[in-house]
Amino acid sequence: MSDQDMHQKGLAIRKNMFGAEVVDKRIASAGEFGAPLQKMINQYAYGEIWGREALPHKTRSLLVLAMMCAANRPHELRIHLRGALKNGCTQDEIREVLLQVAIYCGIPASLDAHNMALEVFAEADKPPHY
Repeated sequence: MSDQDMHQKGLAIRKNMFGAEVVDKRIASAGEFGAPLQKMINQYAYGEIWGREALPHKTRSLLVLAMMCAANRPHELRIHLRGALKNGCTQDEIREVLLQVAIYCGIPASLDAHNMALEVFAEADKPPHY
């Protein structure tokens, strides 16, 4: 698959997870300065990795939640909590990942993530935004 095809594949996956309006807004707000990073995100993160078929998107979402907690990336955690719900993750599955985070990354990281998850769950009927 060509780089352009992989970019389009990744863009489609990303828009499906977060909504076309949200992704288009994010790309537009990045402007010319951020365009190369947005291209990389679409082509490699979503096209090359999320586009692989060995793991379903639901599983990938749960993995990303744990990694965002471990890396202390609350903004990305919030975004990926929304994506996880869209990818079919249940609140119970998300809670289990966050409990695992408590053991391997620390209780404060898990507590922050639990609080953020509750906020996202409460907003679940609203469209996601960045």
